Amino acid sequence: MALNLNQKKEVVAELAEVAGKAHSLVAAEYAGLTVEQLTGLRRKARQEGVFLKVAKNTLVSRAVEDTDYAVVKDALVGPLLYAFSQEDPGAAGRLIQEFAKANDKLKPRLVSLGGQMYPGSHVDVLASLPTRDQALSMLLSVMVQPATMLVRVLAEPASQVARVTNAVGQQKAA
Repeated sequence: MALNLNQKKEVVAELAEVAGKAHSLVAAEYAGLTVEQLTGLRRKARQEGVFLKVAKNTLVSRAVEDTDYAVVKDALVGPLLYAFSQEDPGAAGRLIQEFAKANDKLKPRLVSLGGQMYPGSHVDVLASLPTRDQALSMLLSVMVQPATMLVRVLAEPASQVARVTNAVGQQKAA
């Protein structure tokens, strides 16, 4: 179904707003997927905080003009599905990677993160990025480690004295 000019402007405005706030972008070729498969992908995307859109490449290229994703404008060729990570940078990568394992018709074509464009094969790298909770737990473990080591160092002289006293006591008893 063809869009009129006002509808195209709405799509461009919506995509521009999403792209301005998004952490990463994955564009994937979806030719050959059934309606049920796409519906399942959209449902999973909503659950994971990923904005998923099938739109004309010209509209997407206009929408990303003034964003970090302007680098992908020339690479938008063919029927593509666009996944923007809204909350977690790796969410779109994990979504596309997981869905592509079960459906070989979905093929990642490009990945964009931090104003850089990468080939679709980098979706694995994007998917391996830690979630916010994982990153916070890693940070916490790094922050707690010095305190843990300090407690061990401070406790060691007392335990050495206890071991020496015990050894001397055992020698005198023998």
